[in-house]
Parts: sequence; structure tokens; C-alpha cells
Amino acid sequence: MNFNDWIGAIGVTILLAAYFLQLSGRIKSEGWTYPAMNVLGAGLACIASALIHYLPFVVLEGCWTAVSLGGLVRYVMKRNTSA
Repeated sequence: MNFNDWIGAIGVTILLAAYFLQLSGRIKSEGWTYPAMNVLGAGLACIASALIHYLPFVVLEGCWTAVSLGGLVRYVMKRNTSA
């Protein structure tokens, strides 16, 4: 496997782990862990897709990263206002 493959594989593994952990009830989608894992995993998958010049997945993973980042920001803002 080359560098691009490793980056993509790590990103996809993080995404799948987040999904499995959320479905099994080990992490909550409303907490910080799930969106943080999605930001990291999708971000890495986006970078890997950009490195291999595969635009459809750059768009998909870029959107996934942005939406997850929005969820993470909402969590932090909600936590700061309730503290």
C-alpha cells in the first residue's frame, strides 16, 4: 500500500468505527466523540481522495467533514452556554 492508500484506509476505519460504536450504544451521536471521529475520518478520506484526484469522493468526504464539523461546533457551543 502506498501513502494515499494508508491515509484513506485510516480515514475509512475511523468512520466505520464511529458508526459501529454509535450503533452499538457505546458513544452517543449527540456527544463530542461521534462528530469528532467523523471529522477526522472523513477529513483523512477527503485528503486521500484529493491525492488520487478522485473528485466525486473529494466532494462527498468534504461535505461529510463539513457537516460533522458543524455538529461538533454545535456541541461545543451548547456545552459552553449551559455551563
